[in-house]
Amino acid sequence: MDTKKIKMPYGITGEKIQEVEREVPITEPDGWPVNAQLKQVGKSIKRLDAEAKVTGAARYTSDMQLPGMLIGRALIATYPSANIKGIDTSAAEKLPGVYGIHIMKNEDDREYPIIRYAGQPIVAVAAINEDIAEEAIDLIKVAYERKNFVVDIEKAMTPESPIVYEAAVEQEESEGGEEIAEGLKLEGNVRGPNQGQPRGELEAGFAAADVVLEQTYRTQVQTHNALESHGMIVDWRPDGVTIYASTQGTQGVRDEFADLFDLPRSKVRVIVEYMGGGFGAKHGLGTYGGAAGHLSKMTGRPVKMMASRKEEQISQGNRPNSIQRLKVGVTKKGDLTAIEQESYGTAGVGLGAGVGGVAQGMYTCPNFRTRQYDVFTHAGPGAAWRAPGAVQGIFGLEQMMDELAEAIDMDPMALREKIDPSRIRKAARKMGAERFDWSRRKPKASDTGPIKKGIGMAQSSWWRIHNLNATVEVKLLRDGALEVRSGVQDIGTGTKTILAQIVAEEFGLQTEDVMVRIGDTLFPDAPGSGGSQVTASITPAARNAAYQVKMKLFDQVAKILEVDASTLKLENGMIFSTKDSSKKISFQEASKKLPVSQITATESRTPEYKGDYLHWDLGSVQFAELSVDTETGHIHIDKIVAAHSCGRPINVRQVESQINGGVIQGISYALYEDRILDRNTGHMVNHTLDTYKATYAADIPEIDIVLLEDYNAKSSTDAYGIGEPANIATAAAIANAVYNAIGVRIREIPITPDKVLKALNQV
Repeated sequence: MDTKKIKMPYGITGEKIQEVEREVPITEPDGWPVNAQLKQVGKSIKRLDAEAKVTGAARYTSDMQLPGMLIGRALIATYPSANIKGIDTSAAEKLPGVYGIHIMKNEDDREYPIIRYAGQPIVAVAAINEDIAEEAIDLIKVAYERKNFVVDIEKAMTPESPIVYEAAVEQEESEGGEEIAEGLKLEGNVRGPNQGQPRGELEAGFAAADVVLEQTYRTQVQTHNALESHGMIVDWRPDGVTIYASTQGTQGVRDEFADLFDLPRSKVRVIVEYMGGGFGAKHGLGTYGGAAGHLSKMTGRPVKMMASRKEEQISQGNRPNSIQRLKVGVTKKGDLTAIEQESYGTAGVGLGAGVGGVAQGMYTCPNFRTRQYDVFTHAGPGAAWRAPGAVQGIFGLEQMMDELAEAIDMDPMALREKIDPSRIRKAARKMGAERFDWSRRKPKASDTGPIKKGIGMAQSSWWRIHNLNATVEVKLLRDGALEVRSGVQDIGTGTKTILAQIVAEEFGLQTEDVMVRIGDTLFPDAPGSGGSQVTASITPAARNAAYQVKMKLFDQVAKILEVDASTLKLENGMIFSTKDSSKKISFQEASKKLPVSQITATESRTPEYKGDYLHWDLGSVQFAELSVDTETGHIHIDKIVAAHSCGRPINVRQVESQINGGVIQGISYALYEDRILDRNTGHMVNHTLDTYKATYAADIPEIDIVLLEDYNAKSSTDAYGIGEPANIATAAAIANAVYNAIGVRIREIPITPDKVLKALNQV
C-alpha cells in the first residue's frame, strides 16, 4: 500500500505538545491540530437527537407498535434448581387470542430445559394483547422434579454443595469487554484458575519487601437497571426478517439470529433507533430475542417480547460479585516487590466473574501472580457491566495501595507517583489534586463530633480498544447534502453526534449540516457498543471516508477552476486554490455542478499508526470528599473530582456527561446497590425499583471534571472512549475516604450504615 508521512500532535494538555511524524496510508487525511484549532471537533455541540428525546418524539423499541403485532410473555421458573418432567400447554393453546407457544431449551438433546435458577424463562406465549398473554401463562402447568440448590458463593465452593453444571462449561465473550478464558478445569462449582500472565518469583519478591500486607476485599452483585428492559420485536416475512431491538450491537444480533435459524445474514435486518440504556448487558440475541423469532416464524406475525421489570432484574444480567485476597510486598522507599492475587466470583449460571488485569498491569512490580475463579450458583447469569472485572479489581487494589502507603508512612499520592509508570495518570494526579486541593487531607479520624469528614482517591486503568470491523459510508448529494451511514448504534452516548462532528470538521461545515443514519444493519457493519471501543473504531473510518469524498469533489472542482486538485482547500463553505485565491467556488455551487447525482466513499478502520506512545491505557484518577455521621452510619458524598483522559475528546459536553454518569453509578455501587437472594427459596427479594436501592437525585454530589486532552498520534482522529474509565475508580476512592474519615477500614461494599456502625463498634 502506498503511504505518506504526516505530522501529528503528541502529548498531554498541561504539558508540552510536540509534533511527531507518522507514516500513514495515502488514502488517509493529514493530521488534525489540537482541538483548540478546530471548529467542530473538541467542542460542546448539542446532541443531534436532543430535541427528539426531551419531547418524547424518539421511538424506543418498547414504544413501537407494528400492524398485526402480537405480545410475547414468558413463563419463568418457580424453583432455582429442577428437572422438568412435563409441560402442559393445552389449556393455554385453547385460550382465544393466543397464537403461539414456544418452549425454550438450554440443552439440544432434552425435551425440556434444565432449571438452574428461579426466574429462568421456560415457555414463551404470543397473544393478541398482554392481558391474554399473561392469562395464558397462568394456564400452563409445569411438573417439576425439584433439586437442591445453592445461591451463596462460599457455600457453592464447598465439596458438599449442590452442583450447578455436571460437565465443563464454555461461554463466548460478548463485545462488552469481559474476560472469559477457555478450557479451564471445573471442580464442583469452581471453574479455574485463570492465571493471566505470571511474572518473576513471588517468594523472592516477598523476601525483598520491608512490609507485606494480606487483606480480603469483597464486592457485591449489582444489576444493570436500565430504564428500557431487554427485548425485541421480530417480524418474520417470506422475503426476510426485520428485528427492532433494544441492543448495544446490531451486527451481533443479526449474526446470532441468522445462525440460530440457519438464515443468510442478508435475510436478517436489525434496527435500533433509540435505546434506553444497556451498560454492557444488551449484547447479542438473548433468550427473549430467540423466543420472539420462534413465535414470529410460527405465527407469521410480528411478535414483541420485552422483559418485565422483575425479569430484567433476575435474568438479564448483572455485575458478578468478588472475594479478592491480595498479598503485596513493598519496600520502605515505596517500591512494590510482589503482588499475589486470588479471587472468586459468581456470575450465577454464567461466566466472567474475574477481577480483570488491573493488579497485573497498572503498577510497576517485578513479581506477580493471579488465580481467578468462577463459582457457579443457582442464580441469574452475569453479563458485561461497564468495565467488567476492573471495577471489582480496583476496589481491592486501590484500597491495598492506601494501606501500604500508611504502613510505610507515605502519602497515598506519593506512593502512586513512585510506582505508576503512566504519564497520563501522572498528569491526571497533578491536575486533579490541584483542583481538589489534596493538601488539605488530614490524618485519619481527625474530626471531633459525630460528623466526620474524609477525603480519598483512587486510580483506574482501561485499555485503548479499537475494532477494525468498523465501516462508514459518507455520501455527498448534488444539492450539497452530506449523509453518513453506518450500522453502529447510539446507546445514548452520542455516537450520532460525534460522527456528524467528524464529517463536518473535514468539510468545513456545521455539525447540524450533516445527516447521520445509523443503527441499521442495511448500512455498513460496525462493532457493538462495549469496552469503550466505538469512538476509537468508528471515528477514524468516518473521517477517512469523508476525506475520500472530499478528494473526489476536489477532482471535479479542479476541472471547473482549471487548477491542480492538490492545491484546493475547503473552509467556511468555500473551496479555493491555495496558489491563486481568485480561483474559488462555494461548496454548494460545486456540489450542484457534479456530473453525477452523488459521490460516495466507504472506509473501514485501519490499524493503529506505528510509533512510540505515551501509555497504552486510558488513565483516570478520582478524588472523593464525604461526611460520615457516626451516630447513624450514614455517608453523604460531598464532592467528586474526576480527572480523565480519552485521547482527543470529540464532544466535550458528551464526554463530561459520560463521566458524570459513571461517577453516579460508582456512588450507587459503593453505597447502595446489592442483589439479595433468599437462601431458602433462591428467589431475588428486591427485584423492583422501589426495593432495589440505587442512587437518587439527593445523593448526587458536586462532580468536578478535569478533562485531559491526550494526543498519541494513533489514528486519523486519535479519539477513544470514556464509558468504562468513568465508572471504575469511584467506589475505591469512596472507601479510602471513609477510612480517612472514621479511621476504620471497611473492605466490603456496599458500605451501608450498619457496616459503618459495626466497624466503629469494633474499634
